[in-house]
Amino acid sequence: MVLFHLLIQALLIVRVLLRPNREPTARLAWIVVLLALPVLGILTYLLFGEIRLGRRRAGQLKAAATRLALPTAAADRTDPADFPGLKERDFELFRVGQSISGYAPEGGNAARLMADAEDTITSMVADIDAARDHVHVLFYIWLPDGHGTRMAEALMRAARRGVTCRALADDIGSRQMIRHPLWSQMQAAGVRLARALPVGNMVLRALIGRIDLRNHRKIVVIDNAVTYCGSQNCADPEFLPKARYAPWVDTTMRFTGPVVRQNQHLFASDWMAEQPQDDLSLLVLAPIPPSSAGFPAQVIAEGPTHRPTAAPEMFASVMYAARRELLVTTPYYVPVDSLQSALRAAANRGVDVTLILPARNDAFAVAAASRSYYADLIAAGVKLYEYNPGLLHAKTMTIDGDVTLIGSANMDCRSFALNFENNILLCDVGVTAAMRDRQMSYLTDSTRITASAVARWSWPRQLWNNALAIVGPIL
Repeated sequence: MVLFHLLIQALLIVRVLLRPNREPTARLAWIVVLLALPVLGILTYLLFGEIRLGRRRAGQLKAAATRLALPTAAADRTDPADFPGLKERDFELFRVGQSISGYAPEGGNAARLMADAEDTITSMVADIDAARDHVHVLFYIWLPDGHGTRMAEALMRAARRGVTCRALADDIGSRQMIRHPLWSQMQAAGVRLARALPVGNMVLRALIGRIDLRNHRKIVVIDNAVTYCGSQNCADPEFLPKARYAPWVDTTMRFTGPVVRQNQHLFASDWMAEQPQDDLSLLVLAPIPPSSAGFPAQVIAEGPTHRPTAAPEMFASVMYAARRELLVTTPYYVPVDSLQSALRAAANRGVDVTLILPARNDAFAVAAASRSYYADLIAAGVKLYEYNPGLLHAKTMTIDGDVTLIGSANMDCRSFALNFENNILLCDVGVTAAMRDRQMSYLTDSTRITASAVARWSWPRQLWNNALAIVGPIL
């Protein structure tokens, strides 16, 4: 029995070393788990060690993508001359984004930064109440609480007056809503519903593909004219499932212009993977009205079906593009080496770098692993803050006062490899100024973390942080 166990352990370690597209730190983390936890480590690797979407599910996603053409005629646009006034630095960022999910930068967009969670839901509901043709929503977490109920009621009102409403919710993140009477009430009212990445039988799903590959996107599209992008799920900021960490503090933007069609395409891809009989091609391919003056923007979507380095490449590219200032907010910071290096390099070359993380994190292991990186960041000159009033859930980056990246992706290995995410990259002084002001407002409620404060941490705390950082790549 012991020899059999050692053989399985050895085979899995060889498997870890031979698997393509895996960071060396991730390989090391899995080897540590397999050696340190002989039985549990083997079971953990078999369940969670490899990114297995399942053949059927992967086929559905591929089929949906094949049926949907890219939403713009400029899908192959790579010439900076198409965007007068756009810096070459900024266009290079758009090239990185386009290499990930195929969406070209599109000019003629406008955006408004929502004030808070209440403002976001109120604006979404108002847009749904004004909808004439269709409403599409996708949420990772949709709770049957105050905000979740308002969204459901708005969809039911729209469906009853003849608007086509489609709602897609992650099967695990939104399980409370899916099991709630509101779900069946929406269906009875005519709202077309679907579960993203349905689990079904837990045992069979674990054998076919990983259960924890989730759709973490937050998308609202109305009449091909309005879309929303940001970190906010459809839930109250009090977030009752984890009330001790509340309030959840999010940032969301409301967009109009050609970038709406890109979010529409992304929603359609996810929807048709779950509901292949409901073809949304006509909505995606409908002519885009001539755009008025506005800024260039681009949807950047990534997930387990994209190249594994997609998200870190995008984040690091933005960081390396900074020349004067870089501000970053993220709730979960467990970076790959390239991302940690990009932050340090920015500070070392004289960029004013500020990183804001939550002081209290709902994921204790992630919080500890994050703090293992503090000393190196501070030594490089990064200004590091912890936000105190609640869980700062905003996922934002601004550079040099004119570039913003906002969306659903965190700076951890789950967003890098396991979750389906959506972000929008934009170049505009006015919108970036609003986003930067919001980031700076977080500083007034944050504590600066200094080198001396980190040095005063007890050795058990440092041991705990650094030990969890070793397995950080698989958290």
